[in-house]
Amino acid sequence: MQNNNTQKNVFIKIITLVLLVFVLGLFCEKFGFNSKQSLSISIFALSILGTLFFWEFRLAFTFIGSSILLVFKVIDIEQLVLSSSLEVILFLIGMMVIIGLLKESGFFAWLVVLILRMRNLTARKFTLIISLISALLACAVDEVTAIIFMVAAILEICDYFEVNPVPFIIISVLSTNIGSSGTVMGNPIGILIASKSGLTFEDFIFKAFPIMLLCLLGSVILIFYIYRKSIRDLDVKIKQLGTDETFIKLISVPIDKQLRSALCILGTVLVFISLHHRIESAFGLEGNTILLIVPLIFAGLVMIWKSDKARKYIEQDVEWWTLLFFLLLFAQAGTLKYTGVTDFIASRITNLAGQNKNSIIAMVLWTSAIGSSVLDNVVLVAAFIPIIQSFQNLNLEPLWWALLFGGCLGGNITVIGSTANIVAIGLLEKERNIKITFLHWIGVGLAVGILTIMIVWACLVLLPIYK
Repeated sequence: MQNNNTQKNVFIKIITLVLLVFVLGLFCEKFGFNSKQSLSISIFALSILGTLFFWEFRLAFTFIGSSILLVFKVIDIEQLVLSSSLEVILFLIGMMVIIGLLKESGFFAWLVVLILRMRNLTARKFTLIISLISALLACAVDEVTAIIFMVAAILEICDYFEVNPVPFIIISVLSTNIGSSGTVMGNPIGILIASKSGLTFEDFIFKAFPIMLLCLLGSVILIFYIYRKSIRDLDVKIKQLGTDETFIKLISVPIDKQLRSALCILGTVLVFISLHHRIESAFGLEGNTILLIVPLIFAGLVMIWKSDKARKYIEQDVEWWTLLFFLLLFAQAGTLKYTGVTDFIASRITNLAGQNKNSIIAMVLWTSAIGSSVLDNVVLVAAFIPIIQSFQNLNLEPLWWALLFGGCLGGNITVIGSTANIVAIGLLEKERNIKITFLHWIGVGLAVGILTIMIVWACLVLLPIYK
């Protein structure tokens, strides 16, 4: 009976998917799009809706969709390759190899233990620490790697104090998503936006990072209120059990030769990435050349140094399934630009908002935030980028920041809003058999999401630096 119900549900989803894509294609024809534009929209919608309905087959949808675009000559092979943002994929591959070395060397466990080993701990201080560590880890590596190690540390500490870990896991995830907007490396959409907009690492540090810190501060204050009972309960436990014993129980991670080497590699990579714009200007290189090749160079050096594990880094630490999905999705989004769809949409938005830049900023920020609460933010940003590129006679920089923060902060609103959310929930269910309901999450996530997006909106509209 259960198999029959499952098959029935799959059949209904397939029929719904086909009907939606077909109706969308007809609607596009009626709306004034030509046949190639309508097909490009339908195929992109097929990939997005297929991902929503059949998550495990998302790569298959992009394979099939991209092939249809080529067969019907909506786009040619050369343009498909140019639209695939290969530079972003290569950057992510290099960083994933380096992160593989960091994980193997015990870097993340060492970092968490180092920061959490402190005296006179209180529940508020603990909440502030996990929020700050989560955000900064997301800035330095990526949101998924950061949340995996934070969840492990929080579960261990909450087990010792015998308190419910759910509030503190949620706090860490919310902070991770906020922190991922602070640098170009925190989220795949950061490097994607940087590569398409010409924004540099320094731009992110001087303009995105301060807004991120404001959002983090606002969310922590709000979280102190929302989870005041859980924080009081933890305070009581800390006073009863003390903190010194707790951190003695934490696994000590010695700083051995491998960890020192990994720290040296990470530090050097971060230095070169932070100075990439200055190096490119000094040597007359194309914008973002150093930004994109530094992870590849150091990943190559890591594979030479650890030659016996080089294949493992590539096969296991590089998330090929996700990268191939991104590559073909970027190509399909580029098809929208190539066929003129995004120019049409941009002109309609301009007609609707006039030349009022603040109205357009608000539309991009709130639309991307709402969209990323139900869609993968990379999918959403890939669709938005060619639209922003199509705006005429506007300073596009505030729109890029609006897209970045909308894509990152919107992920906090729902339980499926970001990869970090899904990973954390999966770990919690696997390790403690605890489930977080949709309503539980949205009660906190919506409040934090609205507050942080309002902070971003105010900064982009009011501060001269973003004009």
